[in-house]
Amino acid sequence: MLLRKLVGFIHPRIAVVLHDLAMAALAWWLAKLLRYTLKPDEIVSFHMLEIPIVLLVQGLIFRWTGLYRSVWRFASLPDLWNILRAAVFGAAGIYAALFLYDRLDSVPRSVLLLYPILLAAMLGAPRLLYRYWKDSRNDLLQNQTIKRVLIVGADRAGEVLSRDLHHDSRYDVVGFVDDKTSLRGASINGHPVLGRFDQLPEVAREAAVDMLLIALPGASTTEMRRVVSLCDETDLPYRTVPRLEDVVAGRAQFNQIKEVAIEDLLGRDTVELDWTAIRETLSARRVLVTGGGGSIGSELCRQVARLGAQSLTVVEQSEYNLYRITQELRADFPELILDGILANCGDHAAMQKAFADVQPQVVFHAAAYKHVPMLQGQLRAGFNNNVLGTRTVADAARAFGVECFVLISTDKAVNPTSVMGACKRVAEIYCQNLDAHADTRFMTVRFGNVLDSAGSVVPLFREQIRVGGPVTVTHPEISRYFMTIPEACQLILQTASIGKGGEIFALDMGEPVKIRDLAEQMIRLAGKKPGSEIPIVYTGLRAGEKLFEELFHPLENYSATEHAKIFLAQHREVSWELLQALLNKAVEAVTVFDEEELRRCVSSLLPSFRWSESAQPDNVVSIRRANPEISE
Repeated sequence: MLLRKLVGFIHPRIAVVLHDLAMAALAWWLAKLLRYTLKPDEIVSFHMLEIPIVLLVQGLIFRWTGLYRSVWRFASLPDLWNILRAAVFGAAGIYAALFLYDRLDSVPRSVLLLYPILLAAMLGAPRLLYRYWKDSRNDLLQNQTIKRVLIVGADRAGEVLSRDLHHDSRYDVVGFVDDKTSLRGASINGHPVLGRFDQLPEVAREAAVDMLLIALPGASTTEMRRVVSLCDETDLPYRTVPRLEDVVAGRAQFNQIKEVAIEDLLGRDTVELDWTAIRETLSARRVLVTGGGGSIGSELCRQVARLGAQSLTVVEQSEYNLYRITQELRADFPELILDGILANCGDHAAMQKAFADVQPQVVFHAAAYKHVPMLQGQLRAGFNNNVLGTRTVADAARAFGVECFVLISTDKAVNPTSVMGACKRVAEIYCQNLDAHADTRFMTVRFGNVLDSAGSVVPLFREQIRVGGPVTVTHPEISRYFMTIPEACQLILQTASIGKGGEIFALDMGEPVKIRDLAEQMIRLAGKKPGSEIPIVYTGLRAGEKLFEELFHPLENYSATEHAKIFLAQHREVSWELLQALLNKAVEAVTVFDEEELRRCVSSLLPSFRWSESAQPDNVVSIRRANPEISE
């Protein structure tokens, strides 16, 4: 009991130092003892300061080699190499010290050869034994259940994952599955490759697996969907390691095990960008982002800061969102000149003051109302924010000599059937035509839904699944385009670097995804069964809602650009005088809350827009089907 208290009182580091010094003294004594056993007629003798000198020199060498920066629990080959260095350099240092002390009197030269060998063995063996004991023992006191794990993917990520799991007593790796023919019958870290991906359900059943771990950080979306589908067949829980782009962007650690997210299945393959051109557009520039606290705006702020902007100004009308994004940016980019402005973009005085103070060179206008059903009955609010707010910011950009202005638009502005889409289309028209009357390059970027953005179906479905359902889908055949927020923002930055002014760019959103399939997949990822455990209810299309979305108007005759994922719509001119006159009338209508007059203004600007309270199922087909000559 007294010994246990004494051991608990001593700091672990001090205990390790005392252990190593004791081993050094013992190794020196054994080295001399072995030497003199060869000549029993000679007597083993030690000078008075011999052992203290050995301990002093060897202790200094231990510290110099950094031996105590390592942890016994994770002792490995680098630690053994460090021990060997410490032993060899220690022997050399002891030789020099004893030579100066007494010319090596009573210290045979062979002792200096035996000593580092004995010391290396006596320092290394306890460390390896301690690690073996820690790795092999079962934590019976905590009564933990060991899970048998099958790793999907036997490449570098799978190999590293298996080594990490070897140190965790909660998991027992039974093997791998992988499609590489070169790995058939191979063994990795002592664990066999048991089959191919398509044999996953059979292998998991025969090996009595409790969990599947997907170690495919570089897999394409198609490959990931296939693997997840095979995992679903096993009815076993499964996890994955982060994607390479998330690791590179600092959003995750390499071997951090996480649940498979819907982004892993709906995101697309990594987009190749011209980062040199993007950096030339943003590096050492003064950048202003409106709506900087929203889903798209906040990610734009992160990427602009990461690309070396001279200063960043965030304009946001939500106090909480502004606080959140500025706190994050100050923590992650302390060297960035950052300013947060709490203001509505439609506030003319606030925008004039902001542009005068900051003198931005690049502006990203992401502020907008985006909720289609909510705006359907609130034309004044939608027009005031999405059109007049855009006009206020764009006019300030022209007045203060901004070099580049990018309007973040939406696919709902194409053949709009909703108030939100109509307002965004009018904003596009204004920026397109303002370009001809300004030195500023005005351009527009259109794209569809982004995964996990505020107000999107993904967080809604996630919450509905969490409470046990039902998951509400408006129509069995409704579909939408999806891309991840980081990818959308990267392509927005790319358009800023290639735009000459007046263009409407559309991002290639890939193939549309049925919302029903999205709901079913999210339910399965939550470990539930669609229909039986979590019901899906169809509520009917809402006012202004289409079955399908489109990215171009038929008259825009879109064409390819220098980037494979960005397309260009043909410019559609509107009389500048007529546009100004109609917008001035709209301002008066907004001021006196005359929605009928506002409707007439919108109808004049968009003659094809139909004021309807019902949903619109008609649609134009996707980019690739509409023009197969444009390659991806």
